[in-house]
Amino acid sequence: MKSVIIAITGASGVNLGLKLINEAKKYAKIHAVISHAAKKTLLLEEGIEISKFEDKGVKFYDDDDTGAAIASGSFKIDAMIVAPCSINTLAKIHAGFADTLITRAATVSLKERRRLVLAVREMPFSTISLEHMSKLSLCGAVIAPPILGYYAGVKTLKDMENFIIGKWLDLLDIENEIYKRWN
Repeated sequence: MKSVIIAITGASGVNLGLKLINEAKKYAKIHAVISHAAKKTLLLEEGIEISKFEDKGVKFYDDDDTGAAIASGSFKIDAMIVAPCSINTLAKIHAGFADTLITRAATVSLKERRRLVLAVREMPFSTISLEHMSKLSLCGAVIAPPILGYYAGVKTLKDMENFIIGKWLDLLDIENEIYKRWN
């Protein structure tokens, strides 16, 4: 079974990260980190306290715990995704500024040459943010913003979310049938 880190930061769309956790845990061992800003964003956008999403099937870590096992290169994982990834988190990862568990685990993923997916959530992108994404892509990170693919026959918000989550699962090399593929 694959072992994956799913990190959620404070960018808009925190609910997508939570839905990703709920879908991915069916197929992989999940290590989840939810930033303090993500918890605030979830409360603002959805009116939900994060404690309602704690799950026995998922290992949750505190973002302040930079000494957690997932912060070490010797801790084996198959992939990591930051979804959504705030511009602040993107900039910190690019600069190698590992002051939280999320940024530490991401920089470790890069140095260990493990799959790192960054679901950058911003629109429009500034030139500075595009430069961060470009340089991280050159370092091996996959930049995968939550962008719709209308070819998948999306009709509802749930269809749109499933398409995005399915694409992210594909990038984590996790088999899924959550969205309609092109054929």
